[in-house]
Amino acid sequence: MAGRVRRLGYRWHLRRLMAERGMFATTDLLPLLAERGVQLSGVQVYRLVAQTPERLNLHVLAALCDILGCTPADLLEVTVQTKAAGTATAAGAPDPGPPPRGRTRRPTRARITPDTRESGR
Repeated sequence: MAGRVRRLGYRWHLRRLMAERGMFATTDLLPLLAERGVQLSGVQVYRLVAQTPERLNLHVLAALCDILGCTPADLLEVTVQTKAAGTATAAGAPDPGPPPRGRTRRPTRARITPDTRESGR
C-alpha cells in the first residue's frame, strides 16, 4: 500500500485464558512452568500475567501453550491500524490509542544543587 503506514500492536490474553481454566492466582503457574523446565521468579510470573510483555522467550511461550492447552494465537492477538503517511492527526480524529505499555513515562533529569550546610551558608 503506497502512502499508508501500518502500525502493529498486540493484545496479551494470558490472564483471561488462566481464568477460563480456573487459575486465578499468578502463583498457580509457578509449579506448572517448573514441570516444563521454565524457572521464573514469582515477580516474573506476576509481570507475565498482569502486564503485556514486550519480549517473550519461546520456551516460556511453548510452556504456557502446553499448560493452557492453547496456541500462541490464543495468547497473542495482533492488531493493525492503517493511516495515511505524512498526515498529522487533526482535532476530532480518532485517538490512535495509548502508547505501548512501559513506554508512557520518560525519566526526569536530576538537578543537583549545593547543600547549604556543606557550603557554610
